[in-house]
Amino acid sequence: MSLVRRLQTFVRNGYLVKFLVVGGASFAIDLGLLALLHEVGRVDLWIATPVAFLASLVFNFFVQRKFTFQSGTRAHVSFLKYGALVVFNVVATDVIVNLIAGSGYSYAIGKIIATVATTAWNFLLYKHWIFKAAPQKIGETTDLNASVTPVRDSAPKD
Repeated sequence: MSLVRRLQTFVRNGYLVKFLVVGGASFAIDLGLLALLHEVGRVDLWIATPVAFLASLVFNFFVQRKFTFQSGTRAHVSFLKYGALVVFNVVATDVIVNLIAGSGYSYAIGKIIATVATTAWNFLLYKHWIFKAAPQKIGETTDLNASVTPVRDSAPKD
């Protein structure tokens, strides 16, 4: 299947739109909690950044699993895969935010840059690894618009 056709399928099935909406809500939770911890609570960025990030990821896992990808996979298997991705994302986000903040820019700019980067690889990994749809059985169709008419053998049987 071509890349254009795959993107059309994602948009038609709502995966991409739902992923982005849930991701936007997760980002709001993440940045809001980060600002609350750092600005109000005076928690150091090296601690506030991963705490806020992890809180938003827990929200993200459950909503993406049920709402976006409507995954029927075993939750513990998906959660273990998700956990591996979280570890990578936490380290990447913490490094990016602190590198940007250490360069004299706002930590919020670093957070935005980290979010754009993680969003790109997360969509692909969620769809094709973490919440991957179960393989279809022979004879099932993925095209809901397709009409499937059983073919009957009209030849007489001996």
